[in-house]
Amino acid sequence: MARRLDSTQARAAFAEAVNRVNFAGERTIICRHGKAVAAVVSVEDLETIEALEDRLDLDEAREVMKNPGRLISWKKIKKDLKL
Repeated sequence: MARRLDSTQARAAFAEAVNRVNFAGERTIICRHGKAVAAVVSVEDLETIEALEDRLDLDEAREVMKNPGRLISWKKIKKDLKL
C-alpha cells in the first residue's frame, strides 16, 4: 500500500520519499485538498506504466487500421493544419 502525504508534508519530506522509493520500493501518493494529485514511484514502475500505455496505443492503432474508411491521409492533415 502506498504512503499518502499532503503536499506540505511531501515538500518537507521529499528526500525521504525518494529514499523510500529507491531503497524499499515504497510508493508515495501526494495529495492536495484531500485529492491524490501525484506520486513518487520508482523508475521501474514508471517504465512499466509507459510500456502499458504504449501497448494500449498500439492495440488502438491496430483496431483503427481494420477500418480504412476512418483513416485520414497525412496529406489532408497537413493541408488542414496549413503545414
